[in-house]
Amino acid sequence: MVNRALITLAFLAAPMMAHAEKIAVVDMGQVFEQLPQREQIAKSLQAEFGDRVADVKKMQEEMRTLAEKGQRDGALMSDVQKTELQRKLESLQSDYKLKAKALDEDMRRRQGEEQNKLLVKVQNVINKIAEKEQYDMVLQRGAVVYVKPEADISKMVAEALTKGQ
Repeated sequence: MVNRALITLAFLAAPMMAHAEKIAVVDMGQVFEQLPQREQIAKSLQAEFGDRVADVKKMQEEMRTLAEKGQRDGALMSDVQKTELQRKLESLQSDYKLKAKALDEDMRRRQGEEQNKLLVKVQNVINKIAEKEQYDMVLQRGAVVYVKPEADISKMVAEALTKGQ
């Protein structure tokens, strides 16, 4: 049964093998690592979210200070003072969790948006190179087990993007 399936597959694949395809491979991870736009995106996101990040860090510092005060002065505090400090710390922790979660979600969303914009540019450059070099197919590096170095167009793509094509 298995042999029959293999023979059938061989007969079906034979016509496709008769026409040699010109195939290229691109390593998207390598391309993205080499892009100067990546640093620009990181700087713009840092500028966009810098105030909120500083606010969250300030809240962390306040929580740490209150916790230290409770540890250090707990034996000297009255029950009312301990309760007040505990409530203040819990309130601050609650606010911190909300702000940190919102910040994280917003940063991820914006980072995704920027990466998608960059991905469109990368795809356009890959398409231009594929047309110019007359490739029939361009595969991602992770989809193939072996590729000859001359079939890898990652460096060409990164150079074209760096030049601003």
